[in-house]
Amino acid sequence: MQQISLDEILSVVLSRMDGLAASEENLKSKFNIMGRVLYRKGLLSDQDVIDAIKEEHRLLVELGALKEEPDEEMVQAIADSMLQWLKGDVEAIKESMKVYEEKMRQAIAKEERKPRIDVAPSSALKQLDQMSGNKKGSKLIL
Repeated sequence: MQQISLDEILSVVLSRMDGLAASEENLKSKFNIMGRVLYRKGLLSDQDVIDAIKEEHRLLVELGALKEEPDEEMVQAIADSMLQWLKGDVEAIKESMKVYEEKMRQAIAKEERKPRIDVAPSSALKQLDQMSGNKKGSKLIL
């Protein structure tokens, strides 16, 4: 029987993840290229994108993958994001990336401001109880 170390397993998993990430980027690139071709030839319109987004979400709801369809505002936001790439609107893409980065910074700052509760393992609490001379159960909260 062959033994495999944890490092070897992690190495295989990480290399597979790298391969999947490269494959995903390749698919996105192909989608963008084909979408641009269709859009520039007039075979794909803004309304076609909106209708396809609605249809995709309707199918996902019917299949049980989503609980509800997105509202019109969310559909429009998804369509705008896709159309920015199809149209090659670099300035709009840069601006949406800045907005996203700022939202992420705000979310991180908000998370850091939340009060935290740290829980010590029971062995550490027992040790503190022994050091303080407490023979009963610990109620230590700092």
